[in-house]
Amino acid sequence: MALTPSNMLALGTVAPDFSLPDTQGNTVTLADFQDSPALVVAFICNHCPFVKHIRPQIAALADDYLSKGVAFVAINSNDIEAFPDDNMEHMQKEAEDAGYHFPYLLDESQTIAKAYDAACTPDFYLFGQDSTLVYRGQLDRSRPGNDIPVSGEDLRAALDKVLAGETVPEEQIPSVGCNIKWKPGNEPD
Repeated sequence: MALTPSNMLALGTVAPDFSLPDTQGNTVTLADFQDSPALVVAFICNHCPFVKHIRPQIAALADDYLSKGVAFVAINSNDIEAFPDDNMEHMQKEAEDAGYHFPYLLDESQTIAKAYDAACTPDFYLFGQDSTLVYRGQLDRSRPGNDIPVSGEDLRAALDKVLAGETVPEEQIPSVGCNIKWKPGNEPD
């Protein structure tokens, strides 16, 4: 498995707009979350071993914070022709099996991944109520095979700061995972 770190989009960046299909047959847009005190955007996919490793914690963390009004959305930007395990049919099964109670979207054109400067799966972004980026990076320090329990502590700490009206520390650790599977000729510059 290729080890790719986050690109670490600049803090303060306004959340790039999106309008994408979800696993329920709906179109989900950034505007759907405008009344939330925070929005987590996670770039994930179905087949990545790094995502599989933290999958239960993604669902648990989302459930914990959805009840506090935080909005969550996951986006799969992988090339579904080259990686059919990441297609919409498999995404529907993944969302159900994983217990995702938030929209799981398909970015088939890969334009949204590029807009967010996403590089890997998983890649996490936290936007405050004003839609500006306050956190980007790892869920926690756990990786497949490193024997550190999956806790979600880094993203949870950032979410707690946002909900308390406090500033999230700027020192943040990039996420690490599999590279986004770009369509041939569609790789970012």
